[in-house]
Amino acid sequence: MKTNPRQLEQARQLLCALQVDLRDTLIVARVQGGKSFAKIAAVTAADTIYQVDKISEAAIFAWFERHWPRAWPVELVMEGVEDGEEVTFPRGTPVAKTVFKCILDPIDGTRNLMYDKRSAWALAALAPQRGARTQLGDIVVAAMTELPTSKQWRGDQISAVRGRGVVAQLHDLRTGRRRPFKLRPSAAKHFEQGFASIAKFFPEGKALLATVEEALWRELGVLGKNGGQLVFDDQYISTGGQIYELAVGHDRMLGDLRPLAYAKLKLGSASLCCHPYDICTALILSEAGGIVETPEGRPLDALLDTTTPVVWMGYANPTLARTVRPVLRKLLKKYF
Repeated sequence: MKTNPRQLEQARQLLCALQVDLRDTLIVARVQGGKSFAKIAAVTAADTIYQVDKISEAAIFAWFERHWPRAWPVELVMEGVEDGEEVTFPRGTPVAKTVFKCILDPIDGTRNLMYDKRSAWALAALAPQRGARTQLGDIVVAAMTELPTSKQWRGDQISAVRGRGVVAQLHDLRTGRRRPFKLRPSAAKHFEQGFASIAKFFPEGKALLATVEEALWRELGVLGKNGGQLVFDDQYISTGGQIYELAVGHDRMLGDLRPLAYAKLKLGSASLCCHPYDICTALILSEAGGIVETPEGRPLDALLDTTTPVVWMGYANPTLARTVRPVLRKLLKKYF
């Protein structure tokens, strides 16, 4: 199936509508009994699945049944669906007959949301179906919608079609009204007095990752100035949340090297890292003017599955990327 700009715009709107439905379902479920969110429902090769994840999975399947165009048969790849398990819409469509592959993370940042600590994000992206060869670089439409804490009145939604820029909306959860806002990644040419960090969310590998991060700032000449307290660290346990922070100008650099650390230390903790569904909305940051790439500076090329570990770096602008790349390449050789 050949797509045109009008069809891709329709696909963007569909992904946004899906996420609004999911967000509203979760808000209702939390009001009716949010304490159950934190119960463990299953443990898979991809991640630990909590009760809140099961609620979202059911909502997504129901939405696709009701709303996805039958003329666009689609395969779903998502957390909670094991590799090798085929989920297609219309139901029963052979994967070979689908025209799109849709990769989703219903709740990226589950731990934030289930403890009502910080927003999580619903992530979704669409790529023309290339079977098992479909990869992150094939994604042409992406959307992410904020899943807010109970005290929030505002939830943001940002989405993009490749080559056509970004759509950003503020949703007033009290009234249902929406209004656009402008995405502005930071234009800063340096890191001083700004937020930038390497992911080290869990105890595994934290010492090694912190050593690499400190070495990075030392090589860039940041340490030693004003006691070295010139770069701020904010560990947002959500890859989608990290992409958002870069896109709106809060952070200047964020990166995730956990798979490298786990391999170096022989920890075997592949489930505690970024997967393709976590980073599937990188297109949005790219369309906003930011950079998402491998630590070596290459495009992300992971296959659209639920288990592949993904190592990535994100920058608010090309100048920051050019500053970090050569230093990071040297550190990768030294530490990993």
